[in-house]
Amino acid sequence: MEYIFETDNLGIRKFEYDDAQCLYENHMEEEVKKWIPNESYADIEETQEAIKFYVDCVNKRHLPFVLAVELKATNELIGDTGVNEVEGNSNEVEIGYGICKKYCGKGYATELVNAMTKFVVETFGITILYGRVMKGNIASLRVLEKNGYGFVKEEFGAEDDPYGNGMLIYKKEC
Repeated sequence: MEYIFETDNLGIRKFEYDDAQCLYENHMEEEVKKWIPNESYADIEETQEAIKFYVDCVNKRHLPFVLAVELKATNELIGDTGVNEVEGNSNEVEIGYGICKKYCGKGYATELVNAMTKFVVETFGITILYGRVMKGNIASLRVLEKNGYGFVKEEFGAEDDPYGNGMLIYKKEC
């Protein structure tokens, strides 16, 4: 497997069309649907279309830049990560990440965000990164904080906050 970058435990790569079933299942997990409800796919066909889009963006080196995350020991797809432009500002990105439930609590998300942050700075020259976390998602907040992201503000009324509880915005300048 050819990795775009890797960590001690994780290989971060372009999605492959064979990833559709696993990606779909990962995004149907209750924790994903709870904390990032707009990231669930309706069916395998929608997942396949998303992968096609992600691969195209990576090939053209343009945002959104979404990558597959696999566990190097098993070559199993365990999550995904990506960055997208902050609305109206091409010099800032928002980082996203997810690790399937089976592998949560093992430090992989922290390892992933650290590596993805460095990759974005080195590859795109973007030095201002944000993380947006739905209020109550303590595990995701800890991942950002362990990686040097600091709390900036609370945001209400975002379309990706279906519960209306607020989004916590974190920022890191590299």
